Amino acid sequence: MPNTDSAKKRVTQNVDRAARNRWRRNRVKTQEKLFLAALHDGDKVKAEAEFRKVASILDRVGTTSTMHRNTVARRKSRLAARLNALAKKS
Repeated sequence: MPNTDSAKKRVTQNVDRAARNRWRRNRVKTQEKLFLAALHDGDKVKAEAEFRKVASILDRVGTTSTMHRNTVARRKSRLAARLNALAKKS
């Protein structure tokens, strides 16, 4: 239990930041699921559109402290590789 005013403020800041980070990560996860669903269906046009959306969200999250920029780059690269594999297959 925090005793000082600064410790109490720190607790509320941590709660707010955790909620914001959770919201950002959930947006990324949801958009990745939509992209992977489009890949699974074999819909190239929809998969490309969903990839652009997930890449955009990842880029925005990568500029914050929620996700490191190298993590964002790795995830985008792996998703792009899967998209390219679909393009080659069809």
